[in-house]
Amino acid sequence: MPLTNHHLLDTNDTENKFYGIVDLEFAFSMLYFHKEGIVQKLIHQLKYKGKQEIGSYLGLIYALSLKGLKEKYNIDEIIPVPLHPKRFKERSYNQVDTFCLTLSKELGIPYNNTLLIRNKYSKTQTKKNKAERQVINKTLFEVKDYSTIKGNHFLLIDDVVTTGATIESCTKALLKIPNAKVSVITIAYTQS
Repeated sequence: MPLTNHHLLDTNDTENKFYGIVDLEFAFSMLYFHKEGIVQKLIHQLKYKGKQEIGSYLGLIYALSLKGLKEKYNIDEIIPVPLHPKRFKERSYNQVDTFCLTLSKELGIPYNNTLLIRNKYSKTQTKKNKAERQVINKTLFEVKDYSTIKGNHFLLIDDVVTTGATIESCTKALLKIPNAKVSVITIAYTQS
């Protein structure tokens, strides 16, 4: 598999994607995503064919590389990029859940899939460019009641970084929480 080893580098493609756009503590992707490659096939099976065990397996492999992450960065919670309830009903699962849950268990970081919500339904974004995605994502995500939360470090997790618009929107929503910090992990990073 085309591992990125982002967690071992001082700077990496995923971090660079967001540099100057949103303030992240760190950003790592596990694998490189190439059109027609093995990672595309894995993500397709995970996302559209219900093969959730792929998320568990990838989470287990990546957790071995990320031991000590919670302590090093003082991470409070893992937050998945959420699906809209209508999309969740169509699929019956969020494709990043098993990856998140496995990282949560193996790294000892609590998992919270209720804090961040997707408040608008949108068609798949796989065929949209960055400008089109940014327009859609501007108000797509929000944080549920955060009046009792302050200063948490959230680890936001998504399946694939393409343009970065979804992660940017989620990060901006999480950063509305007073003194919050956000880091990002994705299963894959799209190389163009």
